[in-house]
Amino acid sequence: MSPPTIRLATLIDIPAIATIYQPQVIEGTATFELAPPDQAEMRRRFETITASGFPYLAAETDGRLAGYAYAQAFRARPAYRFTVEDSIYVAEGVQGRGIGKALLSALVDRCTDLGFRQMIAVIGDSERQAPSIALHRALGFKVVGALPAVGFKHGRWLDSVQMQRPLGAGDTQPPTGS
Repeated sequence: MSPPTIRLATLIDIPAIATIYQPQVIEGTATFELAPPDQAEMRRRFETITASGFPYLAAETDGRLAGYAYAQAFRARPAYRFTVEDSIYVAEGVQGRGIGKALLSALVDRCTDLGFRQMIAVIGDSERQAPSIALHRALGFKVVGALPAVGFKHGRWLDSVQMQRPLGAGDTQPPTGS
């Protein structure tokens, strides 16, 4: 497998993005969504995120989309405007090959360049998502909290782990244009 090429995602990627996300919804616990959204809904989400100025990235390897990542507002209230939440999904069969790390690294860089100061990862089901926790930890995220039994999926209660890392100057100085 060739190293991933990271680029901005486009509308042409939506079918592949939906295909990558679907098994995560149906079989996985990385998302607490219960029914996989169709391509129209994935397109709507993509357009909302990108129209709001947040990055949405794609990873290609060997001529196919192998994963995607995006950042979006952590919360809607204005005081949170310098904080983003990341989401990363890697296609089945190519997980554990550095695609997630390449995507998250690029997303951190892009969000830093855009002036964001904090990135939050909300990781569902710490029991099955240890690789996601390890990936975030390797890229400078720290566990800042856990919410036990906040989701119910596949017949069991799931926790949610929150991780955080500063971007750029983080909280060491006020943001410009605040």
